[in-house]
Amino acid sequence: MNADKQTILVVEDDEDTRKTIEIMLDSLGYRVLSFGSPLMALEKIKGQKIDLALLDIMMPEMDGYQLMKRIKQMEEFGALPVVMVTAKDAETEILEGYQSGADYYIPKPFTRKQLVYGIELFLGRS
Repeated sequence: MNADKQTILVVEDDEDTRKTIEIMLDSLGYRVLSFGSPLMALEKIKGQKIDLALLDIMMPEMDGYQLMKRIKQMEEFGALPVVMVTAKDAETEILEGYQSGADYYIPKPFTRKQLVYGIELFLGRS
């Protein structure tokens, strides 16, 4: 399976949600780089091969939009697809996210099927 070579970055400050996402992605055969802190993620992703980012919006230190902008400013991640996994689901907030550069949204609470669909949009699995 080709998925074991694909790496997904997860940045989520809620430990339970982060662990749930990690377990789901691991069971699908993805390599997971997971962080509870945006600043830790920025420090640790340099030099990594990442195929997709799943970012929470509401986090301490900086929000997911700020994190996304900082990641995309890194030369190797300029074209990285970013999926926002968020409790923010108001239409205006989602529109703001797309205007900020997010590629897709998965609202919380989410199902495994929703997570898989969002990932497959960008990593091409079916």
